[in-house]
Amino acid sequence: QVQLVESGGGLVQPGESLRLSCTGSGDSFSIYNMAWYRQAPEKQRELVASITSGGGATNYADSVKGRFTISRDNSRNTVYLQMNNLKPEDTAVYYCYARRLLSSRDYWGQGTQVTVSS
Repeated sequence: QVQLVESGGGLVQPGESLRLSCTGSGDSFSIYNMAWYRQAPEKQRELVASITSGGGATNYADSVKGRFTISRDNSRNTVYLQMNNLKPEDTAVYYCYARRLLSSRDYWGQGTQVTVSS
């Protein structure tokens, strides 16, 4: 199994940027498809962005297209979420998610808070 630890959250003003990182340990990172989810207060958890195990394909929620970029560095066991032009509605706890290839096994990180406020 893989353990996931997120970092990079914080408080920013609208229009600013943040980069979230999620580092995995305990298993070969390259055999996991990865994603970022977020959950705002009193809302359901939603998919923000996903990336395939080799990084060849990505997918984004409509609300973040053109502003967020997901990437990964398998040599560092890390997936990133670059968030630009942040908006107050991006405020949420952001979670890293891993799904093992050819398996139903999936794993979550503990979450990192992102707050966008003036």
